[in-house]
Amino acid sequence: MTITEILKNGLWSKNPGLVQLLGLCPLLAVSSTAVNALGLGIATIIVLSVSNLMISLTRRIIIHEIRIIIYVLIIASIVTCVELLMEAYTPELYQALGLYISLIVTNCIIIARAETFASRNGIIHSFTDGIANGAGFSLVLLFIGMIRELVGQGTVFSGMDQLIGDLGTNLKTQVFSSDQGLLIAILPPGAFISLGLLVAGKNFLDSRYRKKRLDKREAEITSVD
Repeated sequence: MTITEILKNGLWSKNPGLVQLLGLCPLLAVSSTAVNALGLGIATIIVLSVSNLMISLTRRIIIHEIRIIIYVLIIASIVTCVELLMEAYTPELYQALGLYISLIVTNCIIIARAETFASRNGIIHSFTDGIANGAGFSLVLLFIGMIRELVGQGTVFSGMDQLIGDLGTNLKTQVFSSDQGLLIAILPPGAFISLGLLVAGKNFLDSRYRKKRLDKREAEITSVD
């Protein structure tokens, strides 16, 4: 598998959030705002890419019978480092995300990529796979967070200063008053609705792309005849 194929699978074709529907617990629970979603997404990218790298490096010396335990230990160590860094440098975001940072350890996306890819492939491919799947998951998180925040509160990137400091204050966009927002968007049902819309949108684009390719192929066959 080439680097391009790995990136395409992680970001679109086999996106863990839209196609495989993995990691739905943080996907639906933390995505009430774009900043929360982005913060957890960045943490997931770091954990996924570094854990894939470490597992690929040690795959030949890990005893097969206890491999899952070793994977969890590696992932838990990386998550602990990320958690301490967030607590030190982004304390407000750390408090907002709370337990869901620690729960990255049990995120089925990370275990799945460790077992199905990192344990069977080289360092570069495994690291790329971690970045691609982490970025694909993070983009889904971010889009859901933006949709829910916009519809529910009338803002986009509110509280961005929690992530990047004073620079984030200027990124907040107030589209309409929060009094005019739909409460359901920031409640759990809003997460399911937003995810359903994104999945439907992806399936629609995929079907149109396949139809265009089929029409093009038929046109080529007709012209040859």
